[in-house]
Amino acid sequence: MTDTQHEARDSDTSITRLARGEIVAILAFWAFLAVLTVAGLLVDPRVAAVAAMRALRPEFTSGIDTIALVEYGLWALLTLPIFFMTRRYGGDRPMLDRILAFLLIGVVLAIAVDALLKGIFRQVLAAPTLVQPGLPGLPDRRPPSPPVRGLFFRFSFLYDFIVYVVVLGAGLARNYFVRYQARLEERRRLEAEAAQLRAETAELHSQVTDARLNALRAQLNPHFLFNTLNAVSTLVEEDPPGARRMIARLSDLLRHTLRGGDEQEISLASELEMLRRYLDIMEVRFQGKLDVSIESETSLDEALVPNLVLQPLVENAFRHGLAQMQSVGRVTVRAERDNGDLVLTVRDNGSGPANPIREGVGLTNTRARLAQLYGERQRLALTADSGGGAVVEVRLPYHTTSQRRSGRNA
Repeated sequence: MTDTQHEARDSDTSITRLARGEIVAILAFWAFLAVLTVAGLLVDPRVAAVAAMRALRPEFTSGIDTIALVEYGLWALLTLPIFFMTRRYGGDRPMLDRILAFLLIGVVLAIAVDALLKGIFRQVLAAPTLVQPGLPGLPDRRPPSPPVRGLFFRFSFLYDFIVYVVVLGAGLARNYFVRYQARLEERRRLEAEAAQLRAETAELHSQVTDARLNALRAQLNPHFLFNTLNAVSTLVEEDPPGARRMIARLSDLLRHTLRGGDEQEISLASELEMLRRYLDIMEVRFQGKLDVSIESETSLDEALVPNLVLQPLVENAFRHGLAQMQSVGRVTVRAERDNGDLVLTVRDNGSGPANPIREGVGLTNTRARLAQLYGERQRLALTADSGGGAVVEVRLPYHTTSQRRSGRNA
């Protein structure tokens, strides 16, 4: 037997071990039955009638009382090893071979108890008590003692065997109940540990997600800054006043961005406000060759979107679609609700995406941030517009600040 099996056996034994209160309860039960039986013998008129019919001595009743006390006391002592046997070898569900072994032990024990009680009965009710006066002219005679073989064939041990079966059944029932309670307790403990583990895992996953999102934002912000400064540098010599205006508006945009804090999601209204500041910079750069349109209903202002989700999409339209255009470039930003989703669309009239499509830092980081935040409930698609240019569509679950707070409180 392995160490694990030894530990399992020791654990089962400790679980089903009789408590002190149970031992007291067992002894008290048999004592109660003994007292109840003796009291019944004392008040039962049939016992006195039988004694009178057999012309026995008055000590007959007290002898039966003594036998009853001895019998119940003996079963009280036997109950403890029987319970020990059931808890040691009963298991959760005793097999057929074990049940047959228990019954065989019961037959042997019942025969032994019956023989012992018979011997005590003959000692308590000695020969003078059992003397029956003979008829006139005939000698007194005593009833012959039945041989042991006759006792067996008359099945006089069946009463004790029935008592054994009842005690055995009680022991098996107790063993099963205690093990069942232990399994329930173990299940509750494991469920509590699993819930705690899930909470710790969720917290760790949240921390990892935040770390990844912060890393993506750390890449996105310098990318946006460098591209904007590059646009400023192109106007330093051509349009110094325009360059100064771009620097001033870039300062306002950075100040507004820093005030936004480290939150991964902001309201759509705040996101559009930062986008307008960025578009102000681009309007200076394109010097009247830029037509920008932002379409969004006021009912969507409280919808939550990833921080700086629109700026890299618009920047991608400028850099890859409108940078080489000689005519007026058009950029349309649209926000709308589609059932349970919020759909953000950026459309330009540039040359359209390359074939095959190659995504830069802005689109790649935006796609990764959406996946981290919303899992499978998001989509980012870059396609060619049927009328020329490119279309970027972002679809994410619609939710607001109040809904997020109520979800956290729940």
